Amino acid sequence: MRIAPLLAILGVLASSTALAATTAIKLGKLVDGQGKVISNAVVIVEDDRVARVATGNPPLPSGTEVIDLSRYTGIPGLIDAHTHITYFWDGVTTPRSEPPRHPAVVASFAQENARKALEAGVTTIRDLNAASGVDLAMRDLVNMGRIVGPRMFVSGTALRITRSTAPPAPIGLMVDGVDAVIRGVRQVIASGADWVKMHGSTGGFDDVTQFQTFTFEEMKAAVDATHALGRKIAVHSYGPAGARDGVRAGADSLEHGADIDDETLAQMARRRIYYIPTIDHNQYYIENADSVYHFPPGAKERLRDYIQRNVDTARKALRAGVRIVMGSDAVYNGWGLNARELEWFVKIGMTPEQALKAATTEAAALLGMEKNLGAVAPGFLADIVAVEGDPLADITAVSRPEHVRWVMKAGRVVVDKTTRTDGTN
Repeated sequence: MRIAPLLAILGVLASSTALAATTAIKLGKLVDGQGKVISNAVVIVEDDRVARVATGNPPLPSGTEVIDLSRYTGIPGLIDAHTHITYFWDGVTTPRSEPPRHPAVVASFAQENARKALEAGVTTIRDLNAASGVDLAMRDLVNMGRIVGPRMFVSGTALRITRSTAPPAPIGLMVDGVDAVIRGVRQVIASGADWVKMHGSTGGFDDVTQFQTFTFEEMKAAVDATHALGRKIAVHSYGPAGARDGVRAGADSLEHGADIDDETLAQMARRRIYYIPTIDHNQYYIENADSVYHFPPGAKERLRDYIQRNVDTARKALRAGVRIVMGSDAVYNGWGLNARELEWFVKIGMTPEQALKAATTEAAALLGMEKNLGAVAPGFLADIVAVEGDPLADITAVSRPEHVRWVMKAGRVVVDKTTRTDGTN
């Protein structure tokens, strides 16, 4: 055997058996996502995964980097299951009325939204609707380490029925009839999307109408075509009719949803269909209706009425045993407020622990990632957030971004705000 090939083989073997990079993270308390609260926890991370969780002062391998976060509480990285990362606001124009931008420019701007998500403790998002494949590109660039952002599961372009294209024109793939719907699903999945999104009703921004769009037959065709190709489908419905037919059709998740009837909620619980109520996004619109969005007169009153009905529906869903997951519907300058939704979950009757699970273990199960995300436990990806306060006593320790002090995603520190203003740690 020639020497050069032999050296190459030995080099590969040496690199494959090299010791993993090891980090030990000390936390005053760890809420691990699997029902345990561990005091004086030490999370030992090797490369991008949690190797073990110990307490006190466990023996550590030589060369281990120790990060002392003992004055904070650790939680799993949060998962926001309904976002729009490509909806970027420049602070000058009115959102939804920006000039056309090249997809590369959109992707560049959207990195600010990605940064704000991480600073809110969100290490994973499900992004539901983007134009021109920008979400697909951002997902891949994040995975390659070329840009810094939350892990992304994306839907590409959402399916819509043909409607008015008056400005601002909706982003979507216009499909009408069963055959067109099936082709649309196949196009979306062929583009590389992880999920399919279908607009089953009107409603969005200042529009709180609830008119069903796709028929049951079209929804069923979309669900069947999606599942046949090994993907999952989310159905947007602001109202009860689209929600009812989306659930009957077998959607994997229902987005928004006010005034859902009891039988539909019971079916959701039986069929384990996830509900992402996105309550806070309408509150956010109210707060910015005049200064940012310039909504028409009466919009804030209509939004307040919808919020109340959305809250009532979410409360009924919780009592019915529906699996509820956190989704912020973050757009434009709503990024960074992603976890405020958890405060609404507590208002509808969840304990803080249940609310936290809605953004960790339940959300991970929605994504089919329950063995990799949503917990700080051996074998899981090392997504860890350190917050000030006790989230099991007060959910605002998680929901308010100013309480998020440090974030690790897949073993890499992506946010560090642990240095105080006086320069001490």
